[in-house]
Amino acid sequence: MARAGGITNAVNVGIAVQADWENREFISNISLNVRRLFDFLVQFEVTTKSKLASLNEKLDTLERRLELLEVQVSTATANPALFNT
Repeated sequence: MARAGGITNAVNVGIAVQADWENREFISNISLNVRRLFDFLVQFEVTTKSKLASLNEKLDTLERRLELLEVQVSTATANPALFNT
């Protein structure tokens, strides 16, 4: 009977080792996917900041143009004779 118990223990150890390898593989896959997600988010942040900076420059340009047009309109409204030929 001692021999049968030894086989049972060996089988249990084998099952435990297999389960351990499966858990390690699962953890490795999760770690890899977390790293990929992190890399994506870093790249997304860089790209987004760049695009927002570009849009901000365009918006600043449009705001300056609008202010210039507002001054021209108010000047034309206040002094219509300046624009009559």
